[in-house]
Amino acid sequence: MEERENSIPGSERQKNRLFVRSAYEWVESIAFAVITVVLIFTFLFRIVGVEGQSMEPTLHNGNFIVISDLFFEPRNNDVVVITPTASFDVPIVKRVIATSGQTVDIDFKKGVVYVDGEALDEPYIAEPTNLYYDMRFPQTVPEGCIFVMGDNRNHSLDSRDSSIGMVDTRYVLGKALLRILPVTQIGAIR
Repeated sequence: MEERENSIPGSERQKNRLFVRSAYEWVESIAFAVITVVLIFTFLFRIVGVEGQSMEPTLHNGNFIVISDLFFEPRNNDVVVITPTASFDVPIVKRVIATSGQTVDIDFKKGVVYVDGEALDEPYIAEPTNLYYDMRFPQTVPEGCIFVMGDNRNHSLDSRDSSIGMVDTRYVLGKALLRILPVTQIGAIR
């Protein structure tokens, strides 16, 4: 090996060392970037796919969204992702209608949802709320829980059904912040 190095002129040897050092720096930079992205998406943000039509027109089947639970406490109108439970086997995306202590009532004939006696202004829904399940109203949300519904009210399995019911806030993965796919629909989620 020493013989071979001695046969390579000094400037060639220097070029080889520079190339190796440069390649090492590139690999180090790429590894650092990958680790940083993994840490960010593990501890700060997550990417979740939307399945089904229950959140139309706000979100559509196949959309991918960024969620975060950093300093997050569910509030009315937040779009949240709920972790799978015994009732469903994939994360579900729903809108928070009421939080602990609030009372929800629904007039299914008029299609209007009330929280604490006030009719909600819901420009995000696909149609009035006419579909009911087995929950009876009015319902008061227990401490540590939220009442959720899909924006596509007549095509959504949500807190109106006892299989989902009031959702314990410990099952909320985070708030939906941003739609990232499809690229033509990138933007904040409201």
